[in-house]
Amino acid sequence: MSGRGRLTLCAFAATLMAAGSMLPLVEPAGWILQAAFLLAVQSGMGMLARRVPMPRMLVIVAQTLVTLVLLTVVFARGQALIGVLPGPEAVQRLADLLMSGADDVGRYAAPAPVTDGIRLMLIGGVLLVGLIVDALAVTFRSAAPAGLPLLALYSVAAGLSEGGADWLWFLLAAGGYLLLLLAEGRDRLSQWGRVFSGAAGTRGGATAGAAFSADRPTAPVRTGRRIGALALGISLFVPAALPALDSGLLAGTGDGNGKGNGGGTISAVNPLVSLQNNLNQPENREVMSYRTNSADPQGFYLRILALDQFNGNEWRPSTRRLKGVPKRLPAPEGLGPDVMVTEISTNISASSSYQQTYLPLPYPATEVRVGGRWRYEPMGRTLVGDGGETTRGAQYQVSSLVVQPTADQLAAAGAAPVALRREYTRVPDSLPKVVGQTADRVTKGASNDYERAVKLQNFFASEGGFSYDTSVNSGTGSAAIGRFLKEKRGFCVHFSFTMAAMARTLGIPARVAVGFTPGTAQSNGSVSVGLRDAHAWPELYFEGVGWTRFEPTPTRGTAPSYTQPDAPSGGTSDPARPEKGASAAPTVAPSVAESCPAQMRKQGECGSSAAPGVVAPTDSGTPTGTVLGVVLGALAILVLPLLPMLWRLRVRKHRLSFSAGRTPADATARTLAAWREITDTAWDHGIEPDDSRTPRKTAARVVRLGQLEPDGAAAVHRVAGAVEQVLYAPEPRSGTGLAEDAEAVRAGLRASSGRFARARAIAAPRSAVRVIWAASDRWAAFTGRWAARWGRERWTGWLRRPSRQQG
Repeated sequence: MSGRGRLTLCAFAATLMAAGSMLPLVEPAGWILQAAFLLAVQSGMGMLARRVPMPRMLVIVAQTLVTLVLLTVVFARGQALIGVLPGPEAVQRLADLLMSGADDVGRYAAPAPVTDGIRLMLIGGVLLVGLIVDALAVTFRSAAPAGLPLLALYSVAAGLSEGGADWLWFLLAAGGYLLLLLAEGRDRLSQWGRVFSGAAGTRGGATAGAAFSADRPTAPVRTGRRIGALALGISLFVPAALPALDSGLLAGTGDGNGKGNGGGTISAVNPLVSLQNNLNQPENREVMSYRTNSADPQGFYLRILALDQFNGNEWRPSTRRLKGVPKRLPAPEGLGPDVMVTEISTNISASSSYQQTYLPLPYPATEVRVGGRWRYEPMGRTLVGDGGETTRGAQYQVSSLVVQPTADQLAAAGAAPVALRREYTRVPDSLPKVVGQTADRVTKGASNDYERAVKLQNFFASEGGFSYDTSVNSGTGSAAIGRFLKEKRGFCVHFSFTMAAMARTLGIPARVAVGFTPGTAQSNGSVSVGLRDAHAWPELYFEGVGWTRFEPTPTRGTAPSYTQPDAPSGGTSDPARPEKGASAAPTVAPSVAESCPAQMRKQGECGSSAAPGVVAPTDSGTPTGTVLGVVLGALAILVLPLLPMLWRLRVRKHRLSFSAGRTPADATARTLAAWREITDTAWDHGIEPDDSRTPRKTAARVVRLGQLEPDGAAAVHRVAGAVEQVLYAPEPRSGTGLAEDAEAVRAGLRASSGRFARARAIAAPRSAVRVIWAASDRWAAFTGRWAARWGRERWTGWLRRPSRQQG
């Protein structure tokens, strides 16, 4: 097979291996076979076009047209001209499918079902990456930059997948890239002619001496394989040997017993992404069961977390600092001593199909006994999994308070603290004015915040003409709230968000809690909580009572007793605190015979709990070392791509600024440095070096391939003549104006090159590979000295770089 044929095959394999990282995102995985077939057709078109031969840009255009035809035949045949050509209707069909796919991506979590839209996005993305890789590695003969689209493909998959086997997909993607690099290196070396190398010892131990391979550059390829294997090993095993990488900006540390200590932050995944889908499931699959000694089972809500930030586009939890889980949680914020409370005990058993980073708890919990790595977020009074800990199969015991305020206590609540009021009454400028106007109209005549809150709840639950409908688009931004007030149709997300926003416009601190309604009582005394029990409700703050639940959603949950007209003025005078073990043992975890279907696995509900949009902590308590590490990491990311260019600039300055020594050695060094600069400049512009030629023939080759003008051609010939003088003349004469001649050659090569070639010569010079060669030589010298000293040459010989032509 020709060199280009091998490169094409390797580019195809590298793209397909990187595309394998997308397999965990969807089910079933049959789309990869279709993508592989279409990618093969696309690559075959490139091979044919390059055999014609055609100009490079026309090769890419031909592959692009073939790709568009392939996508049209597969996804829009009914709208295509004669069933093949992509006309306006076919293009519109593809655009509609892409929009549908984007909606499906937002609706489902990994692994999602392969809808037509998602399939088009997957296959189209693979073909696009394959086209770019083929163009860079084969058409333009530059395999190194082809790693960027491959990295992009893997990064998308790694960011969206649930994890668990990410290292395998990384290994495949990286292996494909290394295969491409080795194929390009082998092709380049084969064009340079015979490659000399030291022959391996014979079986008898005798050395055969120097040998050469006229067909295959096996020694450099063998070295490349070893370097690639070493790099992959480092990338896979070094992070595993550094457990400190598990903590830092996004998570704290813990001792694994649920009690942990120290800092850390969390920026949570929004479980509302999955709430609507769970409510629409045909089967109310159980996610957990519990037993409790609560006397008010209808008010026993299980809370996951609170959404307290509203930026106009979405409600989301704040980024807050985590702490170790204390043995007993602190008293709830704002709860005064005059409010009646009863402490209850609950045993909870989570299903093995339910994975959530947050631990569902009754609010407010006072003590949690759970195994595993968990962290405590004080403001929301939530427990957050650390180091990949989730609720899957968890069994835990919770002590919590049943807070029983009276209507009089809520009505007499004082003003909230200034800081709390400022944070929890903030609304975005994009909030429609109708929200505040409706809030003022509905609460007209109320004399205090409690009466205003009850009027808002009744407006949504019974008096405003609203209907419960889970088919409504679950937008959570300002526009969705305005639309909900106009159309008066929605589900718990719309009711809770709109009431919380209206409460904030009235100056009442408000946030939205997400979790589950009480569930369904079973004959064995336990309570089963299913997917369709997922719920959201507003929490309003009253000084002396704390965060208080309201229920504006009709037909869902129950309105708290303190919001009802006939609410009792008091409660039990002396509630008894249950003893340890008062509740029955938790039920056995639900059977895992039925795995959670793909469409149920939503972020935060029945799938991976990894946050797709994690943000850095904004609190002032971030350690200085962490900040410094982030800054240094960002600088490294910015500087690393610039290293080849910076190295090249430094080398050029060094070569062309030799001091004018008077000895023959100085003249020789100065002349050879200028010559090396000219050959490297030509290499950077695509003229590969060939050390088998004399300086005079090399100069002629540079002039011919670089299409140099007369000034540049004369300059390169003058330097070549100076090289012959210092190397071969009986009495070498020092050349003059060598630096100026080198600059003239460089200017001539730039003038005759295209824009892309000029940019690459500056940003990614090919001659920068000399750094790797120099490092390899030093390593070979070091291992040689080590072998000579300790007599272990047979163990270190494989580390040495075989001799080769370097250019």
